[in-house]
Amino acid sequence: MGTLELDGVTKVFPDGDGEIVAVDDVDIEMRDGEFLVVVGPSGCGKSTTLRMVAGLETISSGEIRLAGQRVNEVKPQHRDIAMVFQSYALYPHMTVEENMAFGLEEPTDLSDGEIETRVADAAETMGIAELLDRKPADLSGGQRQRVALGRAIVRDPEVFLMDEPLSNLDAKLRSELRTELQRLQDELDVTTMYVTHDQTEAMTMGDRIAILNAGELQQVATPLECYHEPANRFVAGFIGDPSMNFFPVERDGETLVGDMFDYPLSGSTLDDVGDVTDLTLGVRPEDISLAGDSAGDHTFSTVVEVVEPMGDENTVYLRFADAPEGETFIATVGGLQQVSAGDEITVEIPEETIHLFDGTSGEAVHNREIDE
Repeated sequence: MGTLELDGVTKVFPDGDGEIVAVDDVDIEMRDGEFLVVVGPSGCGKSTTLRMVAGLETISSGEIRLAGQRVNEVKPQHRDIAMVFQSYALYPHMTVEENMAFGLEEPTDLSDGEIETRVADAAETMGIAELLDRKPADLSGGQRQRVALGRAIVRDPEVFLMDEPLSNLDAKLRSELRTELQRLQDELDVTTMYVTHDQTEAMTMGDRIAILNAGELQQVATPLECYHEPANRFVAGFIGDPSMNFFPVERDGETLVGDMFDYPLSGSTLDDVGDVTDLTLGVRPEDISLAGDSAGDHTFSTVVEVVEPMGDENTVYLRFADAPEGETFIATVGGLQQVSAGDEITVEIPEETIHLFDGTSGEAVHNREIDE
């Protein structure tokens, strides 16, 4: 069983007379065959977490268990884990075949024939069978990454670890290899921890996402749960492009009062808010719609500052009619809707789409309603 558990895992680096906590008390349980994407901004501790699982970094405290067995003191080569690096890490003087076979020659009892069969099968799976006699210098970036993945596959490990393996590729090739990796993971059914800073990779590839910030685990959930039911303001702002809009507000009875607008709430939303008065209202750009000339409790007069046409949709930067220039928020509207800079338009922010966060802690107190 390729289960992987991180229990209170912490990594502290010395820094002169003090210390830097790179990973702080992280708890993650990965199911057998699960594809977990660890995502977060640069410096959040995601690669350090992966390296601790691999055994390349020592653990300051906590425990890592593979298939129920503690592996804190187990050497990397004995952890039954295969790692794919961002830099490919191929031996330049070896052929593709030799690179893929290298990890099987010393630490295993496989015969030469068995190693050759494994390499041939992995090369066929990765579509690089015709490249086995070439050296890395003769390969493109995409081909090198396929070799690095093939080298991990031949190990037939309990767990795959992948450290931003697609970040060196161009956008088109990244998209193609995302699909390949998903197909490969479904086919092999191997537990995989995948580190990236790219939220597109996180949303499209992961069975679940683990979101880190400043070394602390913010949320572990499915991609759609992180998107629609974020645990806090950081998750809400990190997941989604364009990012969620945020407005500081104060609750005054049944109304949220902001610098440029008042927003009345209904009973069910008020129940979620409870006695919290200092709040942040969040709404995703795609949930803001053009309301024409209609008026209502949740419609607002705005001025268009910038329009970014994307073909199928337009990203529209708006400001409230009385707000100073530059204080904008974002709406995403259909590409056929005609909107131009300088237009005065009315927009609607429906109550069923809003999120509310505690203004002090950032914790979510109300998330938008999701159709089951």
